[in-house]
Amino acid sequence: MTERHIVALSAGLGRPSSTRLLADRLAEATATELADRGQRPEVRVVELRDHAHDIVNAMLTGVPSPELAEVIEAVTGADALIAVTPLFTTTYSGLFKSFVDVLDKDSLVGLPVLLGATGGTARHSLALEYSIRPLFTYLRADVATTSVFAATDDWAAGATADEPSPLPARIRRAGAELATTVAARGPRGPQDPFAGAPSFADLLGG
Repeated sequence: MTERHIVALSAGLGRPSSTRLLADRLAEATATELADRGQRPEVRVVELRDHAHDIVNAMLTGVPSPELAEVIEAVTGADALIAVTPLFTTTYSGLFKSFVDVLDKDSLVGLPVLLGATGGTARHSLALEYSIRPLFTYLRADVATTSVFAATDDWAAGATADEPSPLPARIRRAGAELATTVAARGPRGPQDPFAGAPSFADLLGG
């Protein structure tokens, strides 16, 4: 069985948070689907709030702390990334965007990414498509077609047999889509941001 490393990012500010809950559910669905495909999933969930000060310092200095550098290496070397953010003023949170900003612009190229977001009402769900998806498309990640938005009411226990909540089915569908993409590829492994840079010998030879 091939080991697959999945990193789930949660940009939730509270503890507990619905953002972390959605990240956990998406990670669980993806891991289940990978196991069904003969893969051995290893899931790591990263709470960005635990690294908030380091993220700000990295933006100011351009140098990540050892702890943040380890998180960045885990994200960029993963076989897939699940990225979940709360929505504020119809877009991703500042913490979420700040973390993305400290990544090398080429570090997510080709990385399978599943997007998720949480918000108060379903009217904010389109932010996934007009705000968050373009961000990862710009970074040339391989973004899953299915994204998942969870409003406050989606977590309520009020769904009936006649009108079940669509959230669990959408989570399963998104997880299956991401797992299919990951299983079709070889392990990704750590990314070298200088892999494409010419050597000194090449420069001197030119």
